[in-house]
Amino acid sequence: MDVLLFNVTTAALMVLMFNGGLALVGQSTLSRRRIPWAAVGLTGIALAGVALQLCWSGAMGALDADPAKSGWWRVVTSVFMQNGGFGGAAWNIATLAAVAAFADWFWGAPLTLGLFAAGILLPEQIDKLWGQTSHSTDPRNFAGSSGATYFLGATLAAALLLRGGADETSGRDAGKGSDDEGAGRGKAVRKTRLLALGVPVLGLAMWFAQENGHGLVSAYGFALGALVWAAFRTVLRPDRDLVQPPRTTVASLTGLVGRRTSSAG
Repeated sequence: MDVLLFNVTTAALMVLMFNGGLALVGQSTLSRRRIPWAAVGLTGIALAGVALQLCWSGAMGALDADPAKSGWWRVVTSVFMQNGGFGGAAWNIATLAAVAAFADWFWGAPLTLGLFAAGILLPEQIDKLWGQTSHSTDPRNFAGSSGATYFLGATLAAALLLRGGADETSGRDAGKGSDDEGAGRGKAVRKTRLLALGVPVLGLAMWFAQENGHGLVSAYGFALGALVWAAFRTVLRPDRDLVQPPRTTVASLTGLVGRRTSSAG
């Protein structure tokens, strides 16, 4: 029962982040956005890690983050190893692809890669500052990309709280409408804020109730996301694909793949 509750709350936190990412970039804008190459790269490395595990039986032992083993590289390489079976690996890679795409479209590729790296390296250092120097002996924590993914997803929740969703910002640009439209926007704003706040609140609740590390790294990511938004808000251009349409968009690429698949069939 404890394992089931752990998995349910972990999935619920990701659902909040996914919906927050959609609200931040705008679901209706996805087809017009550029290919998120940073997300493609991270997902490709994760897939390569799975392929390595399938081809080399010693990959996990050489690259995981088991505290009983030495190796400076393990903190990084363990992120691209998967130890949750087929379902766990599929979940981790799918959520990494989605969250990294939202981050790429909002933060841009350099910040996305930097924040993902922070999600790998910072939590352990922050734990040391709080005096938590002991390492987990739970094998579930020895490998997997979920920790860095949840950290990255939480940065988007912070941006959503501070900036507002795509629909909210477009409404401000369009000016005031009727009273009914204003009331509708106000309700949407409150819903968006609650969605964003739900990430650190649920994350901390998961940590204190279950010692679920996904929740703690989400709180860390939320805090860093707020700092990054404050530092870079004047140079971020999350709507640049909508103002200057890219040569290759998500819609054009999927259309090309669909045509080639149809012709091959």
